[in-house]
Amino acid sequence: MTSTNSTRFAIIGGGIAGASLAYRLAEALGSGKDIKVFEREDRPGYHSTGRSAAVYTETYGPPIIRALTAGSRHFFDHPPKGFAAHELLHPLGLLLAGTEDARTQAEKIYADCRALTPNVSFLEGTAISDLVPVLKPEWTAVGVLEPDAMSMDVAALHEGYLRGFKEMDGKIIIDAEIMGIERSSHGWKLDTKAGQWTAEIVINAAGAWADEVATLAQLSPLGLIPKRRTAIVFQAPDDLPETGWPMVNDVQETFYFKPDAGRILASPEEETPMPPCDVQPDELDIAITVDRLQTATTFDIKRIDNSWAGLRSFFSDGVPCAGFDAAQDNFFWLAGQGGYGITTSDALARLSVSILLGQEIPGDLNDIGVNAAELDPGRFIPPSA
Repeated sequence: MTSTNSTRFAIIGGGIAGASLAYRLAEALGSGKDIKVFEREDRPGYHSTGRSAAVYTETYGPPIIRALTAGSRHFFDHPPKGFAAHELLHPLGLLLAGTEDARTQAEKIYADCRALTPNVSFLEGTAISDLVPVLKPEWTAVGVLEPDAMSMDVAALHEGYLRGFKEMDGKIIIDAEIMGIERSSHGWKLDTKAGQWTAEIVINAAGAWADEVATLAQLSPLGLIPKRRTAIVFQAPDDLPETGWPMVNDVQETFYFKPDAGRILASPEEETPMPPCDVQPDELDIAITVDRLQTATTFDIKRIDNSWAGLRSFFSDGVPCAGFDAAQDNFFWLAGQGGYGITTSDALARLSVSILLGQEIPGDLNDIGVNAAELDPGRFIPPSA
């Protein structure tokens, strides 16, 4: 007979969402002994977290995302002693650049971001070309500069969350794909490839697989859409040193590129719907990336050194879910972070802990306008007739 283990909180998914929540929840409880993280792969973060080129920016995404990002900055700047061997953030800067056709959009971004991120500036012409000389003249018409955007050490952040959780007696169970979830008298019974467990509360932090996990629990999926995002790396031109360049995003989000240790990392910023899978780059998307960069810049890209793809999962309104399922108050959603899961991880984890434990929203998040109702999964339930 197979023995069944028990836990209070079962977190499904060991990527950045599950790892950050496990860390903050263990901290709030004073121990991680009542928390288990179930990871389907042989190491956490294999899919989206491990393929992210995250940049800390407060000028990207919907207002709630920008607020959650701002609410995470203090932790990234001042992690606890021993959390990481070195700093998590490194100076980079971010320039949103565009042609004259993007002026109205750039002006709106600038106006929207100034309240939360006052140290942004609106640039035109030579102010842009002096900053990033590879941009062609037509691509220096308008720009929004966020000088305090930072490059993030994603691996160090993710590992810090996991290590800190384990140091608080938390347990991570790998190769533990969820095969079935049933309601039980004590909450839930989980059938995993690593054995059977019961849990009082299930936390669905399964990334692209979050809707599938809900379906296993006989709950309604919320319409999560995983979308492929491609990245390439190539050598920077020898005669154009990239030291000091900020990351460059097209205002209209058709490409980005940034310096990467003597090379250039770039993406076409595509959002191709995909089923949850171990996604791989598409040759057409690689070719589109090269074409867009060579249209907007003086790059002459002769060889691609590396390429990969990851999944960024979105709900229909582009906003994550953090809250209990409308039909089951012991099934918690933490999913749909899109491309913002790393930059929002600390604030979203702290907010989720407050909801899970029935506490007030952390004061610093409330002060910058984070409203838990915006993230409630119940917003996808049609109103009664």
